[in-house]
Parts: sequence; C-alpha cells; structure tokens
Amino acid sequence: MSAWVLPDHIADVLPSEARHIEELRRNLLDAARCYGYELVMPPLLEHLESLLSGSGEALDLQTFKLVDQLSGRMMGLRADSTPQVARIDAHLLNRQGVTRLCYCGPVLHTRPGSPHATREPLQFGAEIYGHAGLEADLETLLLALDCLKVAGVPAPGVDMADARIVKALLEGVPLPGDLLARLHAALAAKDSSELAVLTRDFPAASRSGLLALLQLYGDDKVLLEAEKALPALPAVHAALANLKWLSSRLDGARITFDLADLRGYAYYTGATFSIYARGASDALVRGGRYDEVGAVFGRNRPATGFSLDLKSLVGVLAPGPLRAAIRAPWRDVAGLRAAISALRARGETVVCVLPGHESEVDEFHCDRELLEQAGQWVVKAV
Repeated sequence: MSAWVLPDHIADVLPSEARHIEELRRNLLDAARCYGYELVMPPLLEHLESLLSGSGEALDLQTFKLVDQLSGRMMGLRADSTPQVARIDAHLLNRQGVTRLCYCGPVLHTRPGSPHATREPLQFGAEIYGHAGLEADLETLLLALDCLKVAGVPAPGVDMADARIVKALLEGVPLPGDLLARLHAALAAKDSSELAVLTRDFPAASRSGLLALLQLYGDDKVLLEAEKALPALPAVHAALANLKWLSSRLDGARITFDLADLRGYAYYTGATFSIYARGASDALVRGGRYDEVGAVFGRNRPATGFSLDLKSLVGVLAPGPLRAAIRAPWRDVAGLRAAISALRARGETVVCVLPGHESEVDEFHCDRELLEQAGQWVVKAV
C-alpha cells in the first residue's frame, strides 16, 4: 500500500470544494451573528476527564485518545463541540442572563456516522443558554433554516420529535444499560418484533405506548393520533403541545414528525429536530433541547441548539461560480506593480503570469486582462 494513502473516511479537500466550504463557513457565521450569536473557539483536544464529563460520556467510543507528552495525562480529540461550549458557558463566561454562542471547527470520529460519511466533519453550531421557554427552541429552528437558506439548500424538510416521550413511557421501568440501548435501537429501526420481545415484561401502559410509537410518524395528523394512542402522562402531553406550538410557527417549511426518533446525541432532554434535503443520505442538521448539558460544570441551566457538518452540506449543493479574475503580465516595472496593488486593494483577484509559465488555476475565471496602453496600465475584457 502507498505511504500516501489516507486512512479510511479521511480525505484531502481540494481547491474547488475547499473554496465552497470556506464561503459557507463565513456565510453561516454571519447568519448567526445577525441573530446575536457570539463566536467561540474551543480547543481541538482536552484532558479526557474534562472532555468526557457529563453529557460527553456518550461520545466515549467516538473519541480518539492520546497521551499528553508534557503532563503524561490522557487527552481526547473532540468528537462534538457542544459539551465544550457548555463548559465555556458554565465555567468561563458564567453569565446570569441569556447567552448565545456559535462555533465552527473540525471534530474527529473514531468511526464514520454512515457508510459514506467523513470521520473529520467540519462542525458548525449555534446554542442558546439560560432560557427554558419555547422561544429559544423556535429561535434555533429558525436560525437553522436560515442557515440552509443562506447556503442555497432548496425546500428543506423538518422532522420533529421529543425525547421526553420515550423517557415518560419508561418512567419507573428498571432498565440495565444494554437493554436500554437495544430498546432505543429497535425504536429507531422501527423493529416491532424486537421491541415486542424487549418489552414483554414491561407494564401494560409502557409497552403499548412504546409499540404505538412505531406507527406515529408522518404529517401533523400524527400529533392528534398520538394524543389518542399514548398514555395520558403529563410529560407526554407537554411534549405533544410543544411540538404543535413549534411546528405551527415554521411558516412555509415542510414538517413531519417521527415520535420514535431517538437518533443524534443522547443528551437531548426535550424537543428535537432533524432537517433533510434532496440529495442528502442523512439529516443535514440535528438539534434540540439539552438542559442537562452544563450540570457537570456546575450550572444546570436551560440549553438548546443545533449543529451541522459543512462537508456534508457542500456535498448536496451545486458548485459555485468561479471567481472573476484579472490576468496580468509579470514585469519588474514600478507602474505595473502599482496598478496590480491598486486593483487588489479594491478586492480584485489579479493572477500574474510568471515568466515562461501560463498560470494553471481551477478556481478563477480570468475574464479581464491588465494591458499597457499609451504608457498606462488598463483593464480590458478578454
């Protein structure tokens, strides 16, 4: 095998895609700033006990681990930025009111999330801390949709659920960790046979409610069906009411519900959402409420947000147009150097043709040329 072959699900990003990703990064950060979100930059690696504390424990198997050569302590490369941002909110900022934070940086996964996924996503996210009301949930949903609009994703679809429904149906049912994981997997796969076996010794209300969830997916009629099919528990009623309120305020969006959907990170505590688009094999955006995320850092306050992978996002978009550029000759002439500097100062891209070599560029369309006419350097259309 060649020494230059990269590991599975790790890839170089070449000029055209890299330019598109970078433009998306800037545009999404600008969109978040328009909502009042402040940019933070968590470190790529931390001491393992900090990185995998609290809600970060769910990321243990997805986290690359190494030994710090300075301290001898175990360190981890982050697999998700949300626990880090929760630490920043709780431990460093420690504000009393609402805090809006956004970020964009690489994360690393020991295994790909899907057969064609990268193990090195470029994760963009936005999070609100300090407000328990549905207003914060709605804001994160609207910002997520605006980000996809800015990116040029046509007609995205929002799929909604609520983590409290399954938790309410399992209330009081003793479940070892392995059984809980198998139950969650059966719900996600809508495997009625497996779910029936796993719940055979459950209380009747819990068992019937969990089995009913497998059929509760589709348009807004699902919420009416759920009110009839699920046990009349306060948490279930609150979850359904919240989903109805949120969905009614997403004007123009295609909305569906899947009340058995437990995909995504295990730290969700309330309403959750996934946003899909044509051409994407999986959700482009995942988000929701995760009120327990800061507890281990000493501040168990409300939190909600979303994240997406820019590499996955750019994969469903049409390539952007090439940037217009000006071709210029290379000469050791003060007037030419001054003309090129003036053009670049105005934001123009000027590609100099080095002696004996025509420039080979894939990212720029040289539709103009810098020429000398009557002792002056002027730009002419090619």
